[in-house]
Formats: sequence, structure tokens, C-alpha cells
Amino acid sequence: QVQLVESGGGLVQAGGSLRLSCAAAGSIDPIAAMGWYRQVPGKQREVVATITSGGTTNYADFVKGRFTISRDIAKNTLYLQMDSLKPEDTAVYYCNAFIRLTLYWGQGTQVTVSS
Repeated sequence: QVQLVESGGGLVQAGGSLRLSCAAAGSIDPIAAMGWYRQVPGKQREVVATITSGGTTNYADFVKGRFTISRDIAKNTLYLQMDSLKPEDTAVYYCNAFIRLTLYWGQGTQVTVSS
């Protein structure tokens, strides 16, 4: 099985920074791609950023220039560096991993940005 565990969420003031981590464990080889998504109550989950096994990254327009996705393959850990945070970034952030044609999700971590 595959386990994804997010951490690093919390409360931060607007303009501040947070770094989210997503540790992958279990039968995770090979990971084709990983990503960060977010969801607020009453809305659909939306993609924030993704990274392929080759290191290609993609970002949602609303985070370009502010968020950076990266991956430490040796540590099996995905990161999301979030800078210049805005109140509208408040959401539960989830990581996912596409492994052997199956999409796995973590349990999510809450990010709250105060104005």
C-alpha cells in the first residue's frame, strides 16, 4: 500500500510563508507524478501545482510566482513552498501521487491565512 502524509500547515498572516511537506511511504516505486491540490468547503478540489518524475512542473495561474513545488527523491518527500500568501489561499491542502496507474491522496493539512 501507499501512504502519503502531509505536514507544515498552520496559521500565517497575509504576506507570510509556509512550506508544506508530503512524505510518501510504502510501495511507491515508481512514482509517475505528484501534485498539490487544495479545497475549501463547498467548492471542488483544485490543482495547485504538479511535478512529473522527470521534474517538469506546472502551476495554477493563481499561484505562479508565489508557490514552488519540489521533490526530494531520496527522501520520498514532496514540498510546496508558499510565499506571499493571501487570505484566498486559505484551504485544506492535499498531496497526491500517481503510482502504477493509481492515484493516491494524503489526508490533507489546513492552511489559514489571516488578513
